[in-house]
Amino acid sequence: MLFWRVKPLDKILETAGKKALTRQLGAFQLTMLGIGAVIGTGIFVLTAEAGQKAGPAMMIAFIIAAVVCGLAALAYAELASMIPVAGSAYTYTYGVLGEGLAWVVGWALVLEYAVAAGAVSVGWSGYMNGLLMHTNLFGLVEPGALSLPRWLQTGPYDGGTFNILAFGIALLVTWLLVIGTSKSAKVNAVLVTIKIAALIAFIVIALPAVNNQNFEPFFPTGWGSPMGGVGVLGAAASIFFAYVGFDAVSTASEETKNPNRNIPIGLLGSLLVCTIFYLLVGYGAVGAAGSAPMVGADGVVLSPGTPEMAAVCAMASNADALVCSKEPLAHVMRMVGFGKVGNAIGLAAALALPSVVLMMIYGQTRIFFTMSRDGLLPERLSKIHPKYKTPYVITIITGVFVALFGAMFPVGILADISNSGTLFAFIMVSIGVMILRKQQPNRHRPFRTPLVWVVCPLAVAGCLLLFVNLSMYTISLFFIWAAIGLVVYRLYGYKRSDMARGITGPEGGPTMPPEPPFHEGPQA
Repeated sequence: MLFWRVKPLDKILETAGKKALTRQLGAFQLTMLGIGAVIGTGIFVLTAEAGQKAGPAMMIAFIIAAVVCGLAALAYAELASMIPVAGSAYTYTYGVLGEGLAWVVGWALVLEYAVAAGAVSVGWSGYMNGLLMHTNLFGLVEPGALSLPRWLQTGPYDGGTFNILAFGIALLVTWLLVIGTSKSAKVNAVLVTIKIAALIAFIVIALPAVNNQNFEPFFPTGWGSPMGGVGVLGAAASIFFAYVGFDAVSTASEETKNPNRNIPIGLLGSLLVCTIFYLLVGYGAVGAAGSAPMVGADGVVLSPGTPEMAAVCAMASNADALVCSKEPLAHVMRMVGFGKVGNAIGLAAALALPSVVLMMIYGQTRIFFTMSRDGLLPERLSKIHPKYKTPYVITIITGVFVALFGAMFPVGILADISNSGTLFAFIMVSIGVMILRKQQPNRHRPFRTPLVWVVCPLAVAGCLLLFVNLSMYTISLFFIWAAIGLVVYRLYGYKRSDMARGITGPEGGPTMPPEPPFHEGPQA
């Protein structure tokens, strides 16, 4: 059931109405595109999460995650160049491994997009709550006067009741998507500049404040263990969230001059620059503020995003702990005496992160739209609004769930769940590249993965390594979600898909005006 009904790649391209794009991007432009896509939510939010899992050794976790992403990116780029259409890993899997596995991948991408949007919403709310706590609104109010009640700042797993800001930003973005608002390239360029400037300011101020004693012990939690969710590998499995978005380079392969040369330069160059940024930020944060993990009464390191962790962080003695902060970079700046810079970094995050939520929800609706076009989901879910010409039904449904995710769950749990779906999708893509090399060796490939029989197996192994080092809770949720998806497929898509009904051309499924491209992961 899983490995049949392979949709021919030619039909996928025909269905999508492929159009040729001008090859105009060079290596430098691709590298800049990748830097802008990768640096974002993860580094602003998950530094505290990584510190709790690995302590100062979080810096090694950054390197491990970057290597795995680099390998997966090289595999991803080949399929992205061959099948430059909407649908992402779902579409690639449909064209190589068959409908059943394509459905599982598409179902897993709900974790990557919708849950990631929830994680970004929570990250945004952390910085907004910090701003409300510390701002005096240009002298108009006392610091703290605008702060929300504690029970409205976080969800029930994190010491609160309902994260109202995360809930609100997700609904606001959903409304913007329903009426057809999308961010322009100019706006995105401004946001990229703001967030990079914020990180540079953090590095310049934090590095001179480094205290070498804060790096001892360097490995407080060791390397970790499978399904343990802590240690260096557990931190790398979480930090992976900070790198996803590199496919902005992969999906630009159709517009790239000399892609076989420039795609690897753009991918690896952007990952290298971002890794250096992340290492400097991690070094500055740990060195200036320390990152000793919180432990329970039994001496065991607590898992982030649990009531036990929230209770320990609520103690007055731990008020300044980096691993307890919801706005780690701004928090470090305030600890070293640069409160105004901390507020500025918080403002930068508050300005940049909503655009990430927008692109995540947008990407999720387009995945659902593509699956609906293939008949795997009901056509009415992708009903187009008569005035705004957007798939408003699935957008509203997605947005409500994202808002609820953000309101109820902490950022670390949501990021890990999102990573589980992303890692699975990348494994399928890497396997698909190898299968196509055997099945269709003569098919035109604008970009060919170098050393494919080394890179792709290593990409699969790396993704599996990170996957098994997620927490048992996260892995269990992934398999439960996958099982639910298989049941839904068996009851609906198995009989009603276009492939099942013999429809393989562009006549199947709904249509809508072409949408701008989107990228996987939390990239702004």
